Amino acid sequence: MEYKDYYKIMGVSRNVTQEDLKKAYRKLAREFHPDVSKAPNAEQRFKEINEAYEVLKDPEKRAAYDRLGNNWRAGEQFRAPPDWDVGFEFRGGSNEGFSDFFDTFFRQSGFSTHQRRSQKREDHHAKIQITLEDSFNGINRSIQLQLPTLNERGQLVNKMRELNVKIPKGIIEGQKIRLIGQGISGGDLYLEITFASHRFYRVENKDIFLDLPLSPWEAALGSVVKVPTPLGNIELKIPENTQTGKKLRLKGRGIPSSIAGDFYVIIQIITPPAENDSSKRFYQKMKAYFETFNPRSDLN
Repeated sequence: MEYKDYYKIMGVSRNVTQEDLKKAYRKLAREFHPDVSKAPNAEQRFKEINEAYEVLKDPEKRAAYDRLGNNWRAGEQFRAPPDWDVGFEFRGGSNEGFSDFFDTFFRQSGFSTHQRRSQKREDHHAKIQITLEDSFNGINRSIQLQLPTLNERGQLVNKMRELNVKIPKGIIEGQKIRLIGQGISGGDLYLEITFASHRFYRVENKDIFLDLPLSPWEAALGSVVKVPTPLGNIELKIPENTQTGKKLRLKGRGIPSSIAGDFYVIIQIITPPAENDSSKRFYQKMKAYFETFNPRSDLN
């Protein structure tokens, strides 16, 4: 079989640091992931990159590979020395579909081919809650999740993992963020966005709704009132004779996606309570003045 030069596959030198190795892997994984790359050999390159990184990211595996690699060049026919021993028990990871070279290299590890093949890449789905303000601004979040992980026996166990997640500006509820390679055995992790409930607003897709309380005189006479929005307070003009349920639209003040949503103000008229004799007499005078007014005339 052909010797695999993992350093060459990753495009790094043999003395590359772990941090630079990780950066190189992330760049190559994004470039050749089969779901996004248009390169004709993307799937094969993606497998080679994962195989190379599986070995080089672990200090013990890398040291064992380096001991052997000094005597070989890429493309040469490889046969492990009769007395070859990696020097430790290899604990497999996301290695489904790895090369014969990989299998032979770790053949004395006690990690069987059956175990490796049983560890299939699987996508994992979870939810992440953000605030409406997070969607307006975009943020970087550090989150901890209980994620299924394969142990050395090939069994799924839940393990706490900390991930740094970039929440893009304008994301909406239900949208998913994909983290490549963060699922089970190298699968992907999908984080579905949910919004925390807000004390002012309701959100529907990209639009935001606010119930705005008005006094009877503000609604009847017209007024200018201060209205809170996620982008700051504004002065809103209320037309004369505005009724409860009237919807006022502020275009483009919803969630700021590529096509921004709208902000809707829903009018709610609140009557003052008749708490004392004076206020009751006022309502009695109003009743007398609007004697012919029937708010339920449409129900007759």
